[in-house]
Amino acid sequence: MSPTKCQDQVVLDLWHPLAALEEMPARTVQDTVLLEERISYVSDGEGKAAAWHSRPELPAGSRVDIDTLDGGLPVKMAYGYIWTSLGTPPAELFAIPEYAESDRRRLNAASIGVNVSAPRAIENFLDMGHFPYVHTDILGAEPHTEVKEYDVELSVERDEIVATRCRFFQPMASTASTGGADVEYIYRVPHPYCSVLYKSSPVDESRLDVIAVFLQPVDQEHVRAHMMLCVLDEENEDKVIKRFQQTIFGQDKPILENQFPKRLPLDPRAETPIRADKSAIAYRRWLSQKGVTYGVIPAAT
Repeated sequence: MSPTKCQDQVVLDLWHPLAALEEMPARTVQDTVLLEERISYVSDGEGKAAAWHSRPELPAGSRVDIDTLDGGLPVKMAYGYIWTSLGTPPAELFAIPEYAESDRRRLNAASIGVNVSAPRAIENFLDMGHFPYVHTDILGAEPHTEVKEYDVELSVERDEIVATRCRFFQPMASTASTGGADVEYIYRVPHPYCSVLYKSSPVDESRLDVIAVFLQPVDQEHVRAHMMLCVLDEENEDKVIKRFQQTIFGQDKPILENQFPKRLPLDPRAETPIRADKSAIAYRRWLSQKGVTYGVIPAAT
């Protein structure tokens, strides 16, 4: 087996998503690329899964009994996805307790390839300033363009970034919306390549919808973005809820792919920040503190 292409031990030791479990045919080998390595994976459809460095004797599409596999990679099933690691991952993945609430719709909105680095995609996910211009008449509209003051905290205890008091006027915040409203947002970045967004639920003002992006780094400048939804909506069919989120992501994709450079510069002098970028500044600083080098342009020392 050739040595791994990624030399960033921080990234190698992370859990990475591979696919939505509900979209995997049972006991059938699937292939993907993670950190420039060809990886195979399979689920038995009954709560067991496996992943391994791809081997010629187990090509994609072949049927396999999971119990007969050996020499595999670490595997975790969480939030509707199969996850693996090319290093030594932590015992647990970050918590999303809302996922366990039985009245929520839990869906993979899409898994979409994007020609950009994982950190660039996370930074875009944190950016409210583009709502009126990229998601016009859905997540934003002129003249409501101001990003109001909000708070950002780097929690050392939980090892994550949290942005709170984020509010933005949205003409159509979700498929359950009946009109425009000021929507409350909370952003979490509990993993260098994953972010979780909480936003006001149009159907229950005491609870929040959850939208997460779990990024699978194919290489330093390409990702597969897995969009997880955990929302309160008893009215709309799954396909309608998914289509709404796919529309949003479809508007973001060309913006992301036109970013230059495709890797995220961590040097604070590399790009001029504005007040709306507080989350992005904290994210870049956090990656630097962690020593992440994959998908970024490290700050000069």
